Amino acid sequence: MAGQALCGRCLLAPPPFARAVAALDYGFPWDRLVLRWKQSGELALTGLFAPLMRHALADEAPVDAVLPMPASPGRLRERGYDHALLLARAVDARADGTLLRRWRDTPHQTGLDRAARQANLRGAFMLAPGRRAAVQGRHLALVDDVMTTGASVTEASQVLLQAGAASVSLWLLARTPE
Repeated sequence: MAGQALCGRCLLAPPPFARAVAALDYGFPWDRLVLRWKQSGELALTGLFAPLMRHALADEAPVDAVLPMPASPGRLRERGYDHALLLARAVDARADGTLLRRWRDTPHQTGLDRAARQANLRGAFMLAPGRRAAVQGRHLALVDDVMTTGASVTEASQVLLQAGAASVSLWLLARTPE
């Protein structure tokens, strides 16, 4: 949540992203609404979530570009829509869903512990070919729905930083409480 101090794990092993701001705790009743939005296609909930995120981000420093957390091709076929892209565009019209890609399908993260999630996602993301100049030296925001262990956003942030981004901030709808 915005304004909270770093967790103990982040103090011991700082993540690659500069900052994480979450609009909500992933608990009742939000967890049920997020699941309905994400898995049942109740896309009208985007209109509820986006203002909550914009409010949480009101005091944040400006960024140069906003990127949604990319879904794998298989997950897009499964759902029929990209919920992170919808949310990112509702929060910031500049959202660019073409820079960062999830180039391989990975098993669902649900039920996996932190180590398994990290192993599952290793090497799953890539910068779109020929797009390095679009991230070099820029301050980026990566939009995602729910951060549980942080494995996916950590992996994606590392890809962006290795491509030359100056910093990556996370704009999250919800954060699973520690």
